[in-house]
Amino acid sequence: MDGLMSIKITEKAAKEMQRVITETEAEIRVLRVSVVGGGCSGFQYGLKFDKQFDENVDNISEQYGIKVAIDKKSALFLEGTTIDYHDGLEARGFVFNNPNATRSCGCGSSFSV
Repeated sequence: MDGLMSIKITEKAAKEMQRVITETEAEIRVLRVSVVGGGCSGFQYGLKFDKQFDENVDNISEQYGIKVAIDKKSALFLEGTTIDYHDGLEARGFVFNNPNATRSCGCGSSFSV
């Protein structure tokens, strides 16, 4: 396992992720965080639970009991990013705070570098 990790997950986000894992019947081994082309600003964040990972392709860490996998290509775009969880009246969901993003859209899931 690679101890270096390009992102951080807040304790609040980890608690919400753990809640989802507990409610899901499928076998979940890791939280996969990625960046893919698309969205209104050029790149989109990907966040999903996965059954497998490959230590030759993914950077792996464990944060607040959540095993996190990021493919090495995505890690370049996510360096220094924090994933938080908001549950207020005006917004609810996971939020990416990416210092590398030069522009992001109103939906919060698309950015450019």
